[in-house]
Amino acid sequence: MIELPFARDEYQQRLRKIRAEMAKRGLELLVVNDVANQHYITGYDGWSFYTPQVVLVPVEAVEPVWIGRAMDAAGGLLTAWMKPENVVGFPEDHVQRFDRHPMDWIASWIVAKGWGIRHTGIELEAYYFSAKAHARLVAGLPNAKWHDADLLVNWIRAVKSAPEIAYLRKASTLAEAAVTRAFEVIAPGVRECDAIASIQAAQIAGSPDFAGDITALPPTILGGENASAPHIMWSDRRFGDNETIALELAGVCRRYAAGLARTLQLGKTPTNVADTAKAVIEGMDAVLDAVRPGISAEAVEAAWRKVIQRYGLKKESRIGYSIGVAYPPDWGEHTISLRPGDKTVLEPGNVVHSILGMWMDGWGIEISETILVTATGHETLTKFPREIHVKS
Repeated sequence: MIELPFARDEYQQRLRKIRAEMAKRGLELLVVNDVANQHYITGYDGWSFYTPQVVLVPVEAVEPVWIGRAMDAAGGLLTAWMKPENVVGFPEDHVQRFDRHPMDWIASWIVAKGWGIRHTGIELEAYYFSAKAHARLVAGLPNAKWHDADLLVNWIRAVKSAPEIAYLRKASTLAEAAVTRAFEVIAPGVRECDAIASIQAAQIAGSPDFAGDITALPPTILGGENASAPHIMWSDRRFGDNETIALELAGVCRRYAAGLARTLQLGKTPTNVADTAKAVIEGMDAVLDAVRPGISAEAVEAAWRKVIQRYGLKKESRIGYSIGVAYPPDWGEHTISLRPGDKTVLEPGNVVHSILGMWMDGWGIEISETILVTATGHETLTKFPREIHVKS
C-alpha cells in the first residue's frame, strides 16, 4: 500500500463530522460524486474519474465504500485506507456502452447491500457526474428518498486540520518555486509554451524534500493583450518587448493546492500599470488587515473595495475563495467566497486564496496570497514580494 497522506484517525474524525451533518439532515446514506471529496474521505487517488465512480457513506459507523471501474479497484487497494471488501469495482462490460451504464450496476450493488430504500443524499453539482449518470442511478433505486446534499462535505473541508495545513505549507513552497522559475525564464522572444514547460517542472520538482502533484488548474501566463482575459491558455506566441505579464500559478502537495499570482513587467512599466499595481497592493494590505476569526467574508471584500474605489477602480468578480484538496478542473472548494453577500464568518483553519486580478482593456495584472485564518489573526502561507517584478 502507498503511504496514506494522513493517519486513519484523521479519516475517522472527518467521517464523524460528515455523519453528524447527515444525521442532522435526516440522511441515512450519502452518495459522494465530487472527486476531491472522495479523496478527502477515503484517500483514494487515481486518474480514473473519467469513468463514473462514487463513494458511499452510510450514516452508521462502518467504513465508507469506494466503487469505480474494476481495473481501478487495484489503485483503491493501494491508496484507500478501507478494508479490501470496501473497494469495489464494476465490470469492464459496463464501461462506455450504449446499452448499459456503470450506475445501473452501482444501483444494483446498493440494493443488494440493503441500502436501496434509504433517505439518500447526493452531490448534484459535482464535476464528472453526468445527467445520464444521475438518471440511471435514480432509475435503479426507485425506492430511495433523494435529497440534495451538494457541498455537505465541502463545508466540512473548509476547516483544515494541522496535518492538512502542513501539506498546504509544502504546496506554498512549490508555488513560490514556480513563480521564481517564471521570472527567470520569461523574456522577450521566449515562447509561452517553453516557459510553461519550465514552470511545470518547478511545480512538480521544485523541492528536493517532497513531490509536487499536477495542479487542478493549469499554469496561466497572460502576456500583452491576453492579460485582459483571465483564463486564456498558452500557445507558441513569443513574449514581446515592454510587455506586462500576469502569472497565476500554484503548488500542490498530496492534492493540497496553494495559489500564487504575481505580475512580471518586461521593460519599462507603463504608468497605468504602475498606478493599478499600487492600488492592488494597498488593497491586498487591507484584505490582510481584515482577515481574522469572526469577520465575515463580505467584510473582507468590503475592505478591499474601499481601497480601490479611492483609485477610481472597480472589480466585479469575487476576490477570493476557500482552497484545499483539489482535482481538475478547479482548485476552489465552492464554499467561502470573498464577495458582497457572503456572510460566512471566518474561523481558525479556513484557508482562502485571495486573488486580486484586474483585467483592463488590453492588459491586466494579478496579485494573490493563500491565507490561513489562525486563532489570533492570519498567516500568509505564500511568502513572496508582491511588487511587480521588472525585468529589463
